[in-house]
Parts: sequence; structure tokens; C-alpha cells
Amino acid sequence: MLIIYGNDELWNSVEPAEQQRLFAAFDEFNKSHYASGELLGAYGMADPAATKLVRLRDGQPAVTDGPYLETKEYLASWYLIDVDSEQRALEIAAALPSAVYQPAEVWPILHEASSETGADMGIA
Repeated sequence: MLIIYGNDELWNSVEPAEQQRLFAAFDEFNKSHYASGELLGAYGMADPAATKLVRLRDGQPAVTDGPYLETKEYLASWYLIDVDSEQRALEIAAALPSAVYQPAEVWPILHEASSETGADMGIA
């Protein structure tokens, strides 16, 4: 999984024309990696102000505004990839158009739950 963090201060410092170029570059990145079969999904997240926290209190859900962490960085988007090696995952992360502005996190996925039974299928 590739994780991209957002930062409003950084994003607002990027000229609008460059923002549009980045959007187009992400579209091409997505198209290319979907075509190769390596990209399983690309997901953009809502503004942090739209997040909700859900806890159980006395057996009942208690919903409050989020996000959970107080920080200027926030989860902006994430990619689910299926590659043969860590090296390939790192290459794809380096090809993300946003890599020039800030790093992406590369997280191995170790477990997957079966869509049929819900049981942990072990190492993915």
C-alpha cells in the first residue's frame, strides 16, 4: 500500500497551473499502472474536517468529529498495489507525481481477510 499525505500549507504554495499538471500526471500514473496490472485501486480521501471518530460507550456508538490525530499532515490518498517485490513497490512509489514534493509511505500488507468467510487468509 502506498500512502500519500496532504499538507494544506504545502499544497497552497503550489501554483494552480502546477496543480493541474500534477492532476494530469496522476491520471497518467494511474492509467499506466492499471494497465500493467500492478495497481488494484487508487483512493482519494475527503478533507480531514469530514472525518468522524466512532467509539463504543456503554455499548452504544459515540460519534465525534475527527480526525484522530492533531497534525498539519493528513491522509490524502492511498494506492493498493500488487507487485512481485519490495523493490518494485519502491520504484512505483518513486514514480508518484507527488514524490517531488513529499515522500510516500510504502506499507507491506501482511494479512487479508477472505471475502467469503471473513477469516484471515494469512500473509497476502
